[in-house]
Amino acid sequence: MRNQPKYHLFHNARYAMEGLWEVLLHETSFKIEVLLSIVVWIGLIFMPMPLIAKAVLGLSLLFVLIAELANSAIERTVDLVTKEHHALAKHAKDAGAAMVLLSVLFAIVVWIVTLYLLYFS
Repeated sequence: MRNQPKYHLFHNARYAMEGLWEVLLHETSFKIEVLLSIVVWIGLIFMPMPLIAKAVLGLSLLFVLIAELANSAIERTVDLVTKEHHALAKHAKDAGAAMVLLSVLFAIVVWIVTLYLLYFS
């Protein structure tokens, strides 16, 4: 038996918004990443570059936010299962943190390559 209600599009959208809001309220790193992303997205509007380049750069930042949300879900699930120190709990949390790190590195590489191709090639 599954512990979830019957699928309903609007209810599920509400659950997603509640999850997003909860992480935004309680995760400092997510708050910082959202704020920086918004500032950069606004800046991209005024940058003299093709729309496709703006889209690539902007979406690379969205990837970081998605990774941070997944990391938060992993951390909450681990904390729900155990509050004690356990090697597997540490490994799960470390893997989530690694996911965020790789997403940030990916975004940095995307920005470097995109800006290089636009302005130096």
